[in-house]
Amino acid sequence: MLRVLITVLMAAIPAQAETLIAARNVRAQQIIGPGDLTVIEGDVIGTYATLDEAMGLEARNVLYAGRPVRIEDLGPPAIVDRNQIVTIVYEVGAMQIAAEGRALARGGIGDLLRVMNLSSHAVISGRVLPNGAVTVSPTTLPMN
Repeated sequence: MLRVLITVLMAAIPAQAETLIAARNVRAQQIIGPGDLTVIEGDVIGTYATLDEAMGLEARNVLYAGRPVRIEDLGPPAIVDRNQIVTIVYEVGAMQIAAEGRALARGGIGDLLRVMNLSSHAVISGRVLPNGAVTVSPTTLPMN
């Protein structure tokens, strides 16, 4: 009987969700640190729920004080800047080809980034590696 009473009481208590909001205005390209965000009660779809999820990430857009922080507003810190010369790596099996390229945007580890090959001037897309190189696959190369 006690179990039934506890179950009924637990069902009557609404579940409280939390949402992350900007505690102050945060500039784009700024790394999120303590004091930049705060948690409020409420559930907004597509937003962060805890501070731990967002700490150390980079603001992709301006975050305005009091507004929810959406998943797409933050990302890994950029390790490649726009116009930076990067190594383009193409691997198929045991074969590896490397070339120099110019990054056409900023990107963090794992981001899809457009890069212009400095030799051929072809624009290709690849993923940013932890060492700052960009790896491409046969599916991301341009078709001639």
